[in-house]
Amino acid sequence: MTSPSEELLPTTRRSLLHRLATAQREGRAPSLAAAVRRGGRIVWSGGRTGLEGQAADADTQYRIGSITKTFTAVLVLRLRDEGLIDLGDQLEKHLPGSGAGGATIFQLLGHSAGLSAEAPAPWWERTPGTLRPKLADVLGEQPQLYPAGHRFHYSNPGYTLLGSLVEAVRGVSWEEALRREILEPLGMDRTTYGPVAPYAEGWAVHPWADVVVSEPAEDLGLMAPAGQLWSTAADLLRFAAFLVEGDDRVLSAASVREMRTPASPVADPGGNGYGLGLQIVKTDSRVLFGHAGSLPGFVAGLWFSVDDDVAAVALANATSGLPAATVAAELLTIVADAEPRIPEPWRPLPEAEAELVALTGIWHWGTHTFTLKLTEGRGLELRPLGSKGRGAFFTARPDGTWTGLDDYYAGETLRVVRREDGSVDHLDLGSFAFTREPYDADADVPGGLDPAGWRGIGG
Repeated sequence: MTSPSEELLPTTRRSLLHRLATAQREGRAPSLAAAVRRGGRIVWSGGRTGLEGQAADADTQYRIGSITKTFTAVLVLRLRDEGLIDLGDQLEKHLPGSGAGGATIFQLLGHSAGLSAEAPAPWWERTPGTLRPKLADVLGEQPQLYPAGHRFHYSNPGYTLLGSLVEAVRGVSWEEALRREILEPLGMDRTTYGPVAPYAEGWAVHPWADVVVSEPAEDLGLMAPAGQLWSTAADLLRFAAFLVEGDDRVLSAASVREMRTPASPVADPGGNGYGLGLQIVKTDSRVLFGHAGSLPGFVAGLWFSVDDDVAAVALANATSGLPAATVAAELLTIVADAEPRIPEPWRPLPEAEAELVALTGIWHWGTHTFTLKLTEGRGLELRPLGSKGRGAFFTARPDGTWTGLDDYYAGETLRVVRREDGSVDHLDLGSFAFTREPYDADADVPGGLDPAGWRGIGG
């Protein structure tokens, strides 16, 4: 059996190199660096460059644009986890005069606050941040395009507000909070506010001729929390590992799972969504989490698959032409498809209470049949049997109830209702009564059972 931490197969490495090389050539990128992480370490990295003396490897810095937003989201969630804010708070509670109206912190994180996509002219990505010294200069005269909470509308100014929130609550700059609370604990010493050699210069490539022009690298000022950072493929893969597993020095595993949970009403027929600072992309075979990024002179992509235990990064120094986010997803897919994750061996639970084992098996909600399984840590898994229906994982609470973790029952309470003699009458899930028999006559089912019972109907 192959360990997932061993080197990739030569054929897989060749496929990765081929995709990297064709992407750089067809996308006409001055340089392209990429890397893949699996099983806790980087298993492949590569670079292609068309410039003399220009490095392109996993330690070369590129500007990462909107991947910066994910870092800002982590800083905000840290404030929540410390009890300093609540995600349901209106921003105005902590940042009076912000201009965000009644928008909540949660809505700003998930781009459903109704704010405009961009700051007022001139184009903020290509002009110095000193042109926008105040939040009013970032938001403009009509920042609210839609009522808060009604729809997904990606907003760069929204993340500017979140960065200002961090500064207001912490009492330090966004840059200092970022360095102290995320970069240093995670060992990301090649992720910085400004470029630190070796780094790639930003270029624009002419659409109809193989010539380039240098792009300005502006300090974005107040807009920095939306897109300022420079990083490397290696550093971003460290960040991806954190976004999968969590790190109690930064954010718990539960909080990073929350980041990966859809937070906004995205009207996307493909099922794509946005969590808290993370994009969610659904393909035919897997769900990818991460973020795309771009600023003049640079494009970037970071994606990871929790189920496949694979993450990939692609970074290029071209304003357009090469879809770095797509390339990163393709590199991830090459590894996940060519060398599927070897599952852990099945093992019995370390311990299981007889009372909980007795709850497992077949249950009925009306005439719908479900299975209930016991999982690790006293958790439960409810699934429909043989047909489509609502199911979910449930985590145990100290009070003897369970909380739904996903889909329809996310946040809902599952509890055992017992008779006076201690035997189980039914399971209550958000007022739905689950019984051992369909409409069990011996259980306290709302509406009861027709006294005539189950019967045939004559012709």
